[in-house]
Amino acid sequence: MPLTLSYEGIALLLFLSMALLMLTGMRVFGAIGFVGAVAAAFLWGTGGTQISFNATITLMKWFPMITLPLFIYMGYILSESGIANDLYKMFHVWMGPLPGGLAIGTVILMVAISAMNGLSVAGMAIGSTIALPEMLKRGYDKRMVSGVVQAGSTLGIMMPPSVVMVLYGMIARQPVSNLWLAGVGPALMIAVLIIAYIVIRCRLNPAMGPALSAKERNIPGAAKYRLLLAGLLPLLIVISVTGCFLTGLTSLVESAAVGALVSTLAAAIRKRLTRKVLHVALIQTLSMSCMFMWVMMAALCFSAVFDGLGAVHAIKNVFLGEWGLSPWGVLIVMLLSFLVMGMFLDDTAMLVIVAPLYIPLVRSMGFDMVWFGVLYTITCQIAYMTPPFGYNLFMMKAMAPKELTLNDIYNSITPFVLIMLVSLVLIMLFPGIAMFLPNTLLP
Repeated sequence: MPLTLSYEGIALLLFLSMALLMLTGMRVFGAIGFVGAVAAAFLWGTGGTQISFNATITLMKWFPMITLPLFIYMGYILSESGIANDLYKMFHVWMGPLPGGLAIGTVILMVAISAMNGLSVAGMAIGSTIALPEMLKRGYDKRMVSGVVQAGSTLGIMMPPSVVMVLYGMIARQPVSNLWLAGVGPALMIAVLIIAYIVIRCRLNPAMGPALSAKERNIPGAAKYRLLLAGLLPLLIVISVTGCFLTGLTSLVESAAVGALVSTLAAAIRKRLTRKVLHVALIQTLSMSCMFMWVMMAALCFSAVFDGLGAVHAIKNVFLGEWGLSPWGVLIVMLLSFLVMGMFLDDTAMLVIVAPLYIPLVRSMGFDMVWFGVLYTITCQIAYMTPPFGYNLFMMKAMAPKELTLNDIYNSITPFVLIMLVSLVLIMLFPGIAMFLPNTLLP
């Protein structure tokens, strides 16, 4: 007697197969694409093989995909040329005299780096290799500053030009401008909460973040203002990119091109556009862009199989019918699953794996897709710092000074994860925190 499976059973089998392949060490795009292509062939025969081909063509026809390598290139040029480092020197001088001032300056630096790059990896690299050694050298509490750098670097996936939000916008068919603006309020709120935590900790225990010595504070006024001007340059680049797009002067792709061009010109004017800088920036851009492209192609193939099965409706019936969950209950289950998956996967892999299932379900329940994109992004931030396999935990261990042990890194993230969980709950209860800017500035 032939074995038959329900649509729910087939969907579960696909996810289990994908998880099993990932446990073998196969790359995410390989596991997703292989399961999608094989399932299509088994379910629909010869005609099913066209699904993989169509997914590739669909991706190549997505004109906004051009923005990804351009934004990534902009971030790496600013990072590799040292222009981003000027920001830290500025904060070092201007914020250092305050108790915990270097840690506060580091948070602001992370926000600025986020706005330049749109990815967390650049902020983590600069924070752990430049800011962290400076703070440790001046007697800052190593666990506090480790948590500051890890938490601050995650803001990169919320601030424009967030690459993750560009991908979410493409998959969910939502305007990127709305998503970018919706991420600004929550990102600034999280940054303010982190700064408040630093201020309170250093007020209660000044030894955790001592102010700069009198010798270091005695810098001529002219030198301080030169540092201020140098630090403002990367911020002007960010304004030129996001400002042109949000005011309607340029399209998303044109804004990305403006950012790539202006950042290259800035590096050249500062005489830092060396052959080595350009080579590293281009190699890193190619590597990151290819990774995104492969993952997206695999995700589109997998998504097409799900759509063909009607698995979204089946899962919706399970959540709302058999389990009797309310729409808010379903939303909370989704966010919890993001947190669990984030312990093992990066943000892009999480998005493309669950997008075929969650995005149509969220839309059918009547939730705002832009608001849900912000909630998804915050859960990614939390998952980045959550043991056992949080992405930022191992990035920090690889880049941090030797005196910072893995145990220190694990213990450093607790207060910052709590801050982000509080932020997540606040945005769920008060959607206006995220939606005020897009509702006010955009039609």
